Amino acid sequence: MKKKEIKELSVEELKLKYAELKKEHADLKMAHFVTPLENPLQIRKVRRIVARLATELTNRENQ
Repeated sequence: MKKKEIKELSVEELKLKYAELKKEHADLKMAHFVTPLENPLQIRKVRRIVARLATELTNRENQ
C-alpha cells in the first residue's frame, strides 16, 4: 500500500484497514514463531504498512 493510496482513504476506512492489518501482523508473527514462514519478509512489509496507516491517522487527528 503506497502513501498515495493511504491518503485517498477516509478516516473510517483507515481505521478498518489498520485493525485488519494489525491482526494480520500478529497472526504472521505467531505463525512464524510456531513454524518458520516461507517468506519472513512478509512480516516486515505488513509492519511497515501498519506504521504508515498509524502515522496517517495521527496526522489527521492533529489537523
